[in-house]
Amino acid sequence: MKRKLTAGAVLSATALLAGAIQVAAAPAQAAAPSVAQQRDALIALAGGEAAPVAQALALGGQEKLVVKDAVLDANGDRHLRYERTLGGLPVLGGDLVVHQKANGTITSVDRAFDGRLSLPSLAPALSADKAAGQALGAVRATVGIAADEDEAAISRVDGAGTAQLVVWAADGSPRLAYRTVVTGERADGTPSSQQLVTDAATGAVLSTHEEFQTATGSGKGVHVGSVTLTTTQSGSTYQLKDATRGNQWTGNAASGNALYTDADNVWGNGLASNTQSAAVDAQYGAGATWDFYKNTFGRNGIKNNGVGASSRVHYGNAYVNAFWNDSCFCMTYGDGSGNSNPLTAIDVAGHEMTHGVTSATAGLVYSGESGGLNEATSDIFGTMVEWYANLPGDVPDYLIGEKINIFGNGKPLRYMDKPSKDGSSKDAWYSGVGNVDVHYSSGVANHFFYLLAEGSGAKTINGVSYNSPTSNGSTVTGIGRNKAAAIWYRALTVYMTSTTNYKAARTATLKAASDLYGGTGSTEYKAVAAAWSAVNVN
Repeated sequence: MKRKLTAGAVLSATALLAGAIQVAAAPAQAAAPSVAQQRDALIALAGGEAAPVAQALALGGQEKLVVKDAVLDANGDRHLRYERTLGGLPVLGGDLVVHQKANGTITSVDRAFDGRLSLPSLAPALSADKAAGQALGAVRATVGIAADEDEAAISRVDGAGTAQLVVWAADGSPRLAYRTVVTGERADGTPSSQQLVTDAATGAVLSTHEEFQTATGSGKGVHVGSVTLTTTQSGSTYQLKDATRGNQWTGNAASGNALYTDADNVWGNGLASNTQSAAVDAQYGAGATWDFYKNTFGRNGIKNNGVGASSRVHYGNAYVNAFWNDSCFCMTYGDGSGNSNPLTAIDVAGHEMTHGVTSATAGLVYSGESGGLNEATSDIFGTMVEWYANLPGDVPDYLIGEKINIFGNGKPLRYMDKPSKDGSSKDAWYSGVGNVDVHYSSGVANHFFYLLAEGSGAKTINGVSYNSPTSNGSTVTGIGRNKAAAIWYRALTVYMTSTTNYKAARTATLKAASDLYGGTGSTEYKAVAAAWSAVNVN
């Protein structure tokens, strides 16, 4: 009931949106709606249209749409992203994006699940307690498996939360299921919060998803060098908190995540031995990520709601990792081998926080081909953050994690021009790529992005040599990284859904290129098609 709006409320929302569009063209006579007001109005409009949209899509009587996000184009076209419920139960893999003209006419719909959603009963055969117990047992069964054998393996299991009854539709065969979160700790010290979906009739595990998304790495110091930080003065002290970027802040995990403070507003000395130096990296990385998304795409923070993320440094003991966690809306960095190598490189920050952007938009499931696309999205925009920052001490490139030196030999984690150079990532699509670890299946999209941005063949960019092959022997001409990134962002936020695979990603990016650059006859559209074909996605 709380989501239902009156006709008057919907009209008010529409009026606010129309006013926002017209302000740019007409002389300002009154204060224009703020970005936050425009977004609130669009979300309210999408919520108010949920019921009529459901009816227009001929959804069943037990189905309802719940607004998740909305995008407004300059011409007034709207892209309304909804989650779906059945009989009040969340439908996992039931999300959809409705594309409308400014007058509300639906032009097309992108669905995570195309079939008819119908179940014989919403009464589970298993109790919630039994489902939670079975989920806990399933995770305990992975204890002792080496992390390189099974990414879900953990060394300590704390317990399982209450099992929530849901409808599972992500695999195309809707059934009643339970969603349970099991917490613990990975062998390397990373917190584990695994979300398991189990069949409500048999208890069989249908899906597992680690909510702490990590990028393994080790660093050898501070990479941002001398930078300007926006801080907050409180009495006679300064806080490492930035009110201009949603109050994002950095704390010390070794001191209970206490907010960093300082007497003279001069932070760190560039040495890993100084506790503030890693904090400078983290705060700057969060700010650069914020600025990249805002100045490039008009996105107001990770969730597009003006709220800044927090960062934690000095996590654990000799912890060689970094991770983003949606539940605390925070970035966490370890100090690396010997507690002397904080993992605070700027592309790591951009990569991990982009997981939050993906969660707030397409919500790509972190397994199979959609999981590879999830990881690639973070690699793509982590790289773009690095190019945006353009730091003298971290010259931009198409190498992933090159500064954290995880292998101890100066080699990066991943290569975008030829992903297989790391020994595990895939250069091109094949029928079994969805069975590969998502950090390696991401190579297909990473390679696509590099080809779209820079083209194929040998070249030197910013002093780094690249030689990007194509699976079909073609020659691809790049359109530049800024256009490539704009296409990927629009595809992510407007067309992709939780179950998007590589074939669907091709369709989504082609639609995005057509939207942005003048239709299917444009150079950019043809380049997208050529780059996908070059990685065997046709």
